[in-house]
Order: sequence, then C-alpha cells, then structure tokens
Amino acid sequence: MRYSLLAGGKRVRPILCIASCELVGGDESLAMPIACAIEMIHTASLIHDDFPCMDNDDLRRGKPTNHKVFGESTAVLAGDALLSLAFEYIACKANNVSPDRLVRVFAELSSAIGSKGLVAGQLVDIESEGKVVSLKELEFIHVHKTAKLLEACVVCGVIIGGGNDNNNEKVRIYARFIGLLFQVVDDILDVTKSSMELGKTAGKDLVSNKATYPKVMGIDEAKNFAYHLMNQAVQ
Repeated sequence: MRYSLLAGGKRVRPILCIASCELVGGDESLAMPIACAIEMIHTASLIHDDFPCMDNDDLRRGKPTNHKVFGESTAVLAGDALLSLAFEYIACKANNVSPDRLVRVFAELSSAIGSKGLVAGQLVDIESEGKVVSLKELEFIHVHKTAKLLEACVVCGVIIGGGNDNNNEKVRIYARFIGLLFQVVDDILDVTKSSMELGKTAGKDLVSNKATYPKVMGIDEAKNFAYHLMNQAVQ
C-alpha cells in the first residue's frame, strides 16, 4: 500500500479538492482528510488498472507496478485495502465537518468509482480494444474512467467548504472538461514521448490496439481538441 501511495505523482486530485473548498470560503484543514482519501482511491484504481487483465502495464510513476514487485494477489489486496482505508480515514479524521456534509461526500465518491463511474469506463475501455469506436463512445469511456473521479474531487471540496448546488454544478462541468483534456493529452503523449519521460510504458495504446483520441481523430485534430477543452475549462 505504501509502495504505490507514496511513489510520487502530481497529486492533482487532492489539490483540486482543497482548491475547490477554498474557492467557496472553506479552510484547507477541512478538506485535507478528504483530499488524502481521494489520493488513496486514485492509487487503488492505478494498482488495479495496471493488472495484466486490465491495461497490463509494468511501469507506474517511474517504478515497477505493484503487481510486478509484490505479485498479483498482494496487489489486488493492496488496492482493496487502500479503497477501504480511504472511507475509514474520512469517517475518523474529518471531525470538524458536519455529518450531513460527510454523507454527501461518501455518496459522491462512491458514485464516482462505482458501476456508474470509473468501473463503467474501465469496462467499456476493455471491451473496445481492437474495435472501431466513435468519438461519442470514446468520450463515454473517459468521462467515466477519468473525469468522474475528478468531478468528485471538486464537488467534495465544495460540499466540505459549504458551497451551494450552483457552485457544485460549475465545478463539476469544469472537472469534466479537464478530465477529458487529461485523457486527450495522455493519448498524445503515449505516441510522442518515451517511457522515461512519461514514467510509464510509452506506445502501449498502439500495441494493445486501444481506442485513443489520436487514433479516432488524428494527432493534429486531437491537439486542437485539447486546446478547445482547456479553453472551455477556463471559461
């Protein structure tokens, strides 16, 4: 658990949680337990995502993936344990947050990583390998696989900070744009950068014949789409 959780990474998701809490007048200390839990959830998803039966990767954050170091059985359990610890951590550490807000946080996070969120995106992603997919189908994959958890990060921050439904909706739309943006850029980098630069295996999408934005749109159009998504997020 410690090997993957403390391996590095950009910590974008917890930062977004804290920033959105502060955006509506909340204090960083209120959001910190939720931010830490979100990093545990994200790391758990990465451990499982790297399995041979999923995305089959040997490198993550510049280090061998969890199952390569500890074996698949231990890696499965490490991911499960991190997921459980995340919710336990919020329940035990978010002492200064009202119970009604915590219940909303639990609901938001659970939805983001369950059958209507990350799991749905991952399943369609796996089933789409080697197939011709439309731009709409590709968007479904990445809205669910990537953007849903980012949405939960900012919405949970707003909830903890005392924001209203209008605030929630605005940050949710923002997070959806940056979620898609992240994936478009990730797909582009997969075909333009080395494994050393990325900290994970480069060119893997091409080898596994995955549906990607450069494959569906072409690399130049994918770059234009990335700029469009960035501008929409800023707006």
